[in-house]
Parts: sequence; structure tokens; C-alpha cells
Amino acid sequence: MHTATVFIELGSVILVLGLLGRIAGRYGFSPIPLYLLGGLAFGKGGLLPLSASEEFVATGAEIGVVLLLLMLGLEYTAADLVTNLKAQYPAGAVDFLLNALPGAAAALLLGWGPVAAVVLAGVTWISSSGVIAKVLGDLGRLGNRETPVILSILVLEDLAMAVYLPILTALLAGAGLLAGSITLAIALATAGAVLFVALRYGRVISKFVSHDDPEKLLLVVLGLTLLVAGLAQQLQVSAAVGAFLVGIALSGEAAEGAHTLLSPLRDLFAAVFFVFFGLSTDPTSIPPVLLPALLLALVTALTKVATGYWAARRAGIAERGRWRAGGALVSRGEFSIVIAGLAVTAGIEPELGPFATAYVLILVVTGPLAARYTQPAVERLAALRGRGHARGPWTPAVQDAPAVERLPGTERLPAADPEDGAAPEGAAPGGGAPDGLTRDGIGQDGLARDGLAQEQPANGLPR
Repeated sequence: MHTATVFIELGSVILVLGLLGRIAGRYGFSPIPLYLLGGLAFGKGGLLPLSASEEFVATGAEIGVVLLLLMLGLEYTAADLVTNLKAQYPAGAVDFLLNALPGAAAALLLGWGPVAAVVLAGVTWISSSGVIAKVLGDLGRLGNRETPVILSILVLEDLAMAVYLPILTALLAGAGLLAGSITLAIALATAGAVLFVALRYGRVISKFVSHDDPEKLLLVVLGLTLLVAGLAQQLQVSAAVGAFLVGIALSGEAAEGAHTLLSPLRDLFAAVFFVFFGLSTDPTSIPPVLLPALLLALVTALTKVATGYWAARRAGIAERGRWRAGGALVSRGEFSIVIAGLAVTAGIEPELGPFATAYVLILVVTGPLAARYTQPAVERLAALRGRGHARGPWTPAVQDAPAVERLPGTERLPAADPEDGAAPEGAAPGGGAPDGLTRDGIGQDGLARDGLAQEQPANGLPR
């Protein structure tokens, strides 16, 4: 009877997730907020609380985190990471200062203590790769000049996770300064060793893993990932970092094949993870923290816009591209929930889970709107301000001049904007960069990584 109950509950949850994903796809937005709301509905205090399958869902959620980080690592080679660090580290530093510090300050102001401050700093720091990638593709901006800048910032955030997660894991475990330092040293040594091996012997490892039979390739990659993740967890490094490093070590055909085979599994278990996070949050605990979450979301949305603007300006992008880069970085999502989920599991602060849920829900919904409308809104405000200065307080508006009538056959064709690098309407942007570009899934069709790397290797883009 218990097994039957588990099947019924799991089947109901997965079916609801599928329907919610369809709704999100129909209206063109990320399914993450719907998954979180679904978790709230199935959790304690929700409409249909689960009982029998909660333990299975918890294990599935941990697998979801591991697969998210594995797929993230598959998008980059060790050479990509080294190039990014050399070229874009100032942008990464500005990103950290402008976006992590407000989260830490908010936690201290709320009286949650230093450990919660480190957690909330990570929640507000990391942008959502999945949402941003989808928005860039939907808006046709994959070939724009500001897109490499956006990707570089996202890559640096990924790299920082390899250092941040071990520190967070040690703090959540209550480790002292010495134990925490040892954990960080182990994590850095492990990451450095993996990068060295990947640079020197990446082809050998990939050749060993690669196989023509999809079944054997899937079993080897998935088994290796779970094994390394478990060993990393035993070393107090973090299973997520272990999975990320496995992804980095693979390249070429092995990475392409594993990416294709594991994408459906990642999507399934990632959805389960978001549901589990919602299960851990009591819906009645969200209203008390909604106002501070809204204020923090507003502040960190502005700081992300400032980050993208500064980084694009440093890269020589014109004004319009700078605003587009800033607006594209606003969304938070999967990794913010991963970080908050670690803290919720450790029982650090009861209000942290509801606060993070509300915060992510706000920005995962408003982020795509910011990506679409930040640049037009700024231009509109600038135009209104300029018009007001030009007229003066007592100068009546001048009527618009009549349109010039063109002779037949003299209409101009749409051209690329020389100021910001936007492609003409209806044309392939930026030389036809492939669709499906994501940090969490760059090159979902298995082609985007190589094509993009060949076009702009100097930017340290993902494969």
C-alpha cells in the first residue's frame, strides 16, 4: 500500500509539473516560479501536502542539483575558464561587490547573523543562467555585441561557485576557522588539480568516456558524476562542485553526447528540486517577509543593471547595448534556490527559506521584463527629459515636421545598428549564432558551443 501511495503522489507531482511547464512555454516565460508555487501547494500548509513520497523527492532534489552543475561544467573547457579569468575578472569583481554585499547587509539588518549573511549574499549575487539564456534567444539578441559580455559575467559567477560553495558548506556545518580553512584549501587544490588534468589530459579522459552507444555513454558519465559528487561530499567540498569539475574535465564528442543524453534527466530532476524547495517552505511564512524581499529585489535589480552597464562600457559597447546588458542580468533563479536550499536543509534561519522563495519569485518574473524594456525605457526617459530642456518652461511644443515622401523603389532596407551591434530585423544576428544559448545549457542542440567559440575565442566564451 505504501508503494502504491508513493507512485500516486509522484505521478501526480510530475504530471502537474508537466502541465505547468506547458503553461510557461505557451506564454513564453520561465517555469521556475510555477514549479516553486507547485512545491508550496504540495508542502506543509499547502493545498495537497505530500507524505509518503517526501523522502524520495528529497533524494531526487539532490540529484537535480548535481545534474544542474554537471551540465554547467559541460559547457566549458578548462581553456575557456582560464581565458575568462584573465580577460573579465574586473567585471566579476564589480558583480560581486554590487550584488553580494546588498544581500549580506540585508541579512544582518534583519538580525539573521553572519552565516545567513553569507547565504543571502550568494542568493542575490548569482544570476539565473537558464532564464537569461531563454530571454536572449527569444529576443533575438544572441548575436548582439553585448551578449559576450553577459556570458562572461555568467561564466565568472560559475567559477566563483567552486570557491563559494565549499566555504558555505563549511559554515553551514558549523566548522571552525581552522576546519573551514582546510575545507577551502582542499576545494581549491581539487579544482586546480582538475583544471590541470583537464588542460593536459582532457582529450584522453574524453576518449575513455566517449562511446558510440548512447546507453553506455549515459551510464558511464552519470555513474562517474555521482561517484565524484559523493566523494566530494565526504571531503566537505560539496557534491555540486564535484559534479561541476567532472563536466569541465569532459570535452569534445563526450561532452556533446553527454549533454544531449542528460538534458532530459536534468530538466526532470531540476524541476523536482524546485518542487522540493517549495515543499520545505510554509506558504503562510511568506507574507511576513514579502516587503523586505521586494525591497531587496528592487535594490539588487538596479545593481545588476549597473553591473551589466559597467561591464559593457568597459568592453567598448555603445549606450544602447550597455542598457540591454544590464537589463538581461536581472533574473535570479536556479542557483539562488540551490544556495538557499543548502541553508534551509541545515536549519540556519527559519525565515531564510520563505524570504529566498519570495525574492526569487519576484525577480524570475520581472527579470525577463527588465531584459526587454530597460533599454527602451531609458531611451524614452532621456527623450522626455531632452524635450523638456529644449522647450523650456514657457516654450510651446513645435509640431512634428511632415514626413518626406519617397519615390517608389527608394525605400531603405533595414540595416544593422552601427551603434550597438543589433542585427537587422529578420536577419540572423551576429553571423547566425545558434539558438538555445545558455549558461546552464549553452548549445542545447550540441552545435552552439563550437560555433561560438570559433567566432570569438578571445572572449573566453563557453564552448
